Amino acid sequence: MSQTSEKRNVPSILRRVLAVDAFLTDVFANTLETILPLRQLRIHYKVLEVSCHGIPWLACWLSLIWIMNKRSWYQMQTNFLIGLIVDIIFVAILKAFTRRRRPRRNSDPLLLGPDKYSFPSGHASRATFIVYFFLSIWPLHFVFIPPLFAWLISICISRILMKRHYLLDLISGVLLGIFEGFLISLIYLDEETCIGLISWLTDEKVEGGDYHV
Repeated sequence: MSQTSEKRNVPSILRRVLAVDAFLTDVFANTLETILPLRQLRIHYKVLEVSCHGIPWLACWLSLIWIMNKRSWYQMQTNFLIGLIVDIIFVAILKAFTRRRRPRRNSDPLLLGPDKYSFPSGHASRATFIVYFFLSIWPLHFVFIPPLFAWLISICISRILMKRHYLLDLISGVLLGIFEGFLISLIYLDEETCIGLISWLTDEKVEGGDYHV
């Protein structure tokens, strides 16, 4: 089979949409890059990239569950962990299905992972889910809300300036994160179920469960 025949047959309408998306992304990125401080903050883009990567979030959250042995947090910790896992699964499935390549100008290697597909943005979906969770599902004190939104916006802008994603990738990622937050709010596990799951994860009896002796 020839290499040409192995390529996916992309509908012409979709090709035009993707071309417009790529053009608008370039215009947006070039406009932002004219702002001197943004060009000088490239090192911070790397920090933002790691701050919203799935692997550090899963590792740190599992460590938090293990270290912060606080019964009143078990329900929040468990449902948030489920949300992180759901996000990773959804993004992986969509990327495997769409297989949209990252922008060609992306010459900066990824710090974590060999992921080469861009749609949707997993960083945007994860950041949006995190903000949704701590805004609507388990609300934090209002003083934490502005930093959370600033982090979310910074994540999205940095993905464009690092040439990791197109605008459509980010928009879809944000919408996916909102959907994930809504989904978790619908299936939010009760406290006793979460205590049982925490006990299974930590391999010890948690005080307050039906099995506790």
